[in-house]
Amino acid sequence: MPGVLAGLMEARRKNPLLMALIDPEKYSPNTAGDIASALDDSPFYAILVGGSTAIWQSKVDDIILAMREKTAKPIIIFPGSISNLSPKADAVLFISLLNSDSTFYLIDQQFLAAPIVKGMSLEAIPTAYIIVGEGATAGFVGRARPIPEDRPELAAIYALTAGYLGFRLLYLEAGSGAKRPISPSFVETVKKASPVPVMAGGGIRTAAQVHELFDHGADIVVIGNVLENPSDAAELIRGLKALRA
Repeated sequence: MPGVLAGLMEARRKNPLLMALIDPEKYSPNTAGDIASALDDSPFYAILVGGSTAIWQSKVDDIILAMREKTAKPIIIFPGSISNLSPKADAVLFISLLNSDSTFYLIDQQFLAAPIVKGMSLEAIPTAYIIVGEGATAGFVGRARPIPEDRPELAAIYALTAGYLGFRLLYLEAGSGAKRPISPSFVETVKKASPVPVMAGGGIRTAAQVHELFDHGADIVVIGNVLENPSDAAELIRGLKALRA
């Protein structure tokens, strides 16, 4: 049976991918199960679970188990801290925040997490993480020096570095709740330099924004906050289905 990363790479060869982001701090197991059910019949390829603040593992476990009952899509941990890890998931984005001022988010926390990830038998997907623009909560918590929106060439150099260091994915993040997403032109500049697939997330609220990011080279687009409102989520999913039709 292929691993999560191998499956993701194979699926990407056919089309760019969508991922949903579920923050355990904002969902109960019941509401997480409801959104997983809605996502099951949608263009989303996988579900990320995590947030920028620490959540006790037992809640992450409960959220994932509730979603497991409603969808067969891959469930991947997007960890804000070690407490976000869960053996109930299929994999974890093993993230290093490349533009953090703190070695804790660059390598120290990963050093602490590695034996836990192994003990949980989680597939680790080495992921370079870069905070862009306002950075929002993720930038504040991660002590990042966000890349200015008018300097995409800096992120492109990080992307090249990430490829040389052996990362398998590059995640450009505007931050949860960002007022606007990363610009398509920013993504395009980074994509041209990146040896690995490029993810873009933060502030994305419409199917049109998704389509524009795909058109400018994003391999994976991550959508989170808009899914928290059932009517907004339903409208987004309808729009995404129309784009894929």
